[in-house]
Amino acid sequence: MANRSEAPTARSTGSPAAPRLHGAWLARGKEGRFSAYLPRNGEVVRWTEGADGRWTGPVSLGGGGVLLPGLSVGQGADGYVHLVALRPAAGGEPDHVELVHTTQYQTGRPALEWRSLAHPNGPSYTWTGTPAVTVDGIGRTYVFSRNGGGGVSVRAQKDAGGWHPWWDLLGSKTDPSPVAVTNGSGFVELYSSHAKGLVRYQQRESGGKPVREELLPASVTMGTLAAVTGPSGHTTAFYADQEGWVCAWSPDRSLAPTRLVQTAGPGPLTATRCVVDGADRTVLAQRAEDGRLALCAHPSEQEDAGTAWTYTGTPYRELSTALRAGPDGRLVALALADGTSLLTARVRPGGDALALEPWHTLD
Repeated sequence: MANRSEAPTARSTGSPAAPRLHGAWLARGKEGRFSAYLPRNGEVVRWTEGADGRWTGPVSLGGGGVLLPGLSVGQGADGYVHLVALRPAAGGEPDHVELVHTTQYQTGRPALEWRSLAHPNGPSYTWTGTPAVTVDGIGRTYVFSRNGGGGVSVRAQKDAGGWHPWWDLLGSKTDPSPVAVTNGSGFVELYSSHAKGLVRYQQRESGGKPVREELLPASVTMGTLAAVTGPSGHTTAFYADQEGWVCAWSPDRSLAPTRLVQTAGPGPLTATRCVVDGADRTVLAQRAEDGRLALCAHPSEQEDAGTAWTYTGTPYRELSTALRAGPDGRLVALALADGTSLLTARVRPGGDALALEPWHTLD
């Protein structure tokens, strides 16, 4: 069965669409404070949580007023935050783009200058997909992007600084929004879907080029993928199938695609691990049919335990969500509502498993 793709078709990258957000755009620093990132008016802006729990911002992280409305974020074990955006390629046609990267080393501090990573297909090319970013066990950044042939390319940082050239990982007809994750051994993996199923690209040695594995036939809705690393160190991918179910797939745990719960709505999934009722849980989020945020949790790597959605907040026409565990292990949620309003909330202390405090708006 062919996938339903949520990728834009024949769209201009410069159109005033709602921001496309991917990855760890809610990041937690080594000291436990959070940062939130958002593309706005051609630059990336950041809000920072203070020691008293109050947020300040927005503060510009640069971009020169030319960045397009998309942002992909990855964070390593060292706490460094890596941001990747798109901008019009110098000297190219209006719809030709290149990827650009910057790093924030410490919570609340300025980021480095934005540097070009070019594009897998050369110095300028039209939009082919939303990048995915992850950081390996020794702090090297990997930026994955769907390329013009419909496959996947990656650009990786070198040990001594700088970047390797783009590596073509092959493939075709892949999801424009792949998901990158680092496993418990510090190796990077990429999950994507294909017109006929699921595919994983796995790094097999430190610093090595990820390898495309055999396609797994499955019914997948493109644009719904999420992934987490579990307590075993193995990764699990989550996606919506075309029959309206949320499914889990973990190749290294020999977990075949397994249905968990019916989807709450049609949009992408978000996933993280946190403490719920004193135990390690994997939490999933999705915008519900009625526009509210839906959350569900199950014991990490125990997909047969069952789960159900909890609905919270106000209905919105569009809702992008990032999830993260706080210093105490409890869930923290960040949401971009209707492309403009940035909201955050935490699980109520001592309350029901996924009961959130009132949403707080970041001005």
